[in-house]
Amino acid sequence: MKKLAAKLYKIVLIFLVFAAGVALEKTGTIAFLIDPYNYPELMRLLFQHFYLVAISMAIATIAGLIIGIALTRPKLKKYSGIVMYIVGLGQTIPSLAVLALVMSFLGIGTKPALFALTIYSILPIARNTLAGIRAVPVSTLDAAKGMGMTSIGILFGVELPMAMKVILTGFRVALVMNIGTVALAYLIGAGGMGDWIFSGIDMMMTDKLLAGAIPVTLMALLADFLVELLSAVLVSKGLRLTEE
Repeated sequence: MKKLAAKLYKIVLIFLVFAAGVALEKTGTIAFLIDPYNYPELMRLLFQHFYLVAISMAIATIAGLIIGIALTRPKLKKYSGIVMYIVGLGQTIPSLAVLALVMSFLGIGTKPALFALTIYSILPIARNTLAGIRAVPVSTLDAAKGMGMTSIGILFGVELPMAMKVILTGFRVALVMNIGTVALAYLIGAGGMGDWIFSGIDMMMTDKLLAGAIPVTLMALLADFLVELLSAVLVSKGLRLTEE
């Protein structure tokens, strides 16, 4: 049964790829992408998109880890609810509204886009860091203390390694959302693939719209795959076997 399902999956996948290729050819998207006059523009927009994702995710990851770790410390545990509520406001407000609010006091361009994207990406990382560390068994922590490990040693030698799977799940969610949200940064003058997406919508050019949307989709899929590979490296083999 599994072999049949695997074969069926391959057949469906091949059909979908073929259908997508035909659709892209009919809409002129392939011709638009391979046009040598559009290639420099494509590279420029891809670089802008990647730059916004990389910088905002770097800041959000550092901030999210710090917040999540800090709120698991005994002196700050009682503030975890209110702090996470404040951090979560960035995602409670729609992404377009966040960009509009940030634009009102930072103007237009890259800086407000980075600020808004960072705010929007912190919550999944901070929340999963907090949940992952809290899920570490008390017996394991007691054993580490009994071995004479310091608080810092327990954090980096026990808590973070055991929580890494959960933390990376939060990072993956934030990264994929960030890649999609960056397309909206075009609306405040920050560039990115949103340039082609929204220009294609305005001018009713399906080829330009798809030429902007497809790279964003592929970027999100690639990012998800790379985080899965990163998980295989950072999560200890023992924990992976236990989960399996």
